[in-house]
Amino acid sequence: MNKEDKTANFVRKVLKFFHIKLSSKKEKLFIQIFKFGIVGGTAFVIDFLFLYLFKEFCHFPVILANTLSFIISVIYNYIASVKWVFDVNKEKSAKKQFVVFIIFSVMGLLLNDLIMWVSVDFLNIYYLLAKIIATFIVMIFNFITRKMFLE
Repeated sequence: MNKEDKTANFVRKVLKFFHIKLSSKKEKLFIQIFKFGIVGGTAFVIDFLFLYLFKEFCHFPVILANTLSFIISVIYNYIASVKWVFDVNKEKSAKKQFVVFIIFSVMGLLLNDLIMWVSVDFLNIYYLLAKIIATFIVMIFNFITRKMFLE
């Protein structure tokens, strides 16, 4: 993360405004989580909108619509995460990092689909509400795995 990063400066100002003092390591993590939240929120909007479009306008089954929308949002998320959120380890092969990202994204997709399937088909939860629940759970999984394997 570049010291001239406007988002980092914004977060530092907010912390200062609220008189919150963090060690530089914790501050860096806090800034990273903030950025991850922005990228994740944007990815969620992309995922949610495509889910709705595929389900309501293309009349795809929920799991197919969910899988396609998730894939679209993962592509965006990868690009944004590598460019803006994580201090990607330059010593590691970019190809290897992408493969690891895809492997964990597929695991996230399977978890997302499982939660959607159980929520919609067994618990009779409206599919858009189920998507919010699934996304929240998968978001935690994504942050932890991306932090561990991209940096």
